[in-house]
Amino acid sequence: MGNLLKVLACSDLEHGPIIFLDFEHAQPTEAETTVWNQVSAVLEEAHGILAELQSYNGAGQEIREAIQNPGDLQLQEKAWNAVCPLVAKLKRFYEFSLRLENALRSLLEALTSPPYAPMQHLEREQALAKQFAEILHFTLSFDELKMTNPAIQNDFSYYRRTISRNRLNNQQLEAENEVNNEMANRMSLFYAEATPMLKTLSNATTKFVSENKTLPIEDTTDCLSTMACVCRVMLETPEYRCRFTNTDTVLFCMRVMVGVIILYDHVHPVGAFAKTSKIDMKGCIKVLKEQPSNSVEGLLNALRYTTRHLNDDSTSKQIRALLQ
Repeated sequence: MGNLLKVLACSDLEHGPIIFLDFEHAQPTEAETTVWNQVSAVLEEAHGILAELQSYNGAGQEIREAIQNPGDLQLQEKAWNAVCPLVAKLKRFYEFSLRLENALRSLLEALTSPPYAPMQHLEREQALAKQFAEILHFTLSFDELKMTNPAIQNDFSYYRRTISRNRLNNQQLEAENEVNNEMANRMSLFYAEATPMLKTLSNATTKFVSENKTLPIEDTTDCLSTMACVCRVMLETPEYRCRFTNTDTVLFCMRVMVGVIILYDHVHPVGAFAKTSKIDMKGCIKVLKEQPSNSVEGLLNALRYTTRHLNDDSTSKQIRALLQ
């Protein structure tokens, strides 16, 4: 399929350029190599992080037994020994979010820098556009898994309560050396979010815009809206969609579309749902609703609950009804 981006037509400006974006292939050019290598080192860990989160079962039984038998030191120790390695795992997830944030920043710098327009960037930096999509795919995948696993919050709450109790009794636990109080506070804020990875990327994108005052905000939001348009068109156009050689690419494409919509909604002053938005929200939601419900319910929930402007007065009743 050659190039990542093939501009097939640009006649319908109202709906944006019709583009085929090949998520399945793309190798970095010499100009992209430095950023690509930096981001690639982060993305190499992403699959392992998702696998660990998917197999995260928690220490619910041990914690319940310890709470029900507060005088049984053996059960207290058993619960503590079960929770500590899990908290170490949660720390790794949190630390990975910080690396992901830095990777996103590097990609935003590359894909929005003057003198090129967003469309030109996507054509010139094809491999970086693919990495940007991979970060969004990971982010929504991670958050879907986290939202359906209450053990994460329960384990971490038990860990913090135990640390606090022992501190009151002037006892220092060995695990505190790995997750000290400051780290525990930061992790607590991270896991308190329904969608922690998405919140991290939204904050990072907003910060990128605010810190780059010489860069017009439209350069960033146009990059996001263009990617949303590309994904929507590929999903709703059979002749483009049939070019995917991997069945997982459809879900990948949907996650990327939802991810860029949410980032756009957090960064743009009036958001993604206003009439002036450059994203065809009706079209995007319609495309999602045409897929099997079990594969898109988490994505629809992300639009319902993690966007910033859905409930604004400027959002049409029709769009709100589509997300009911």
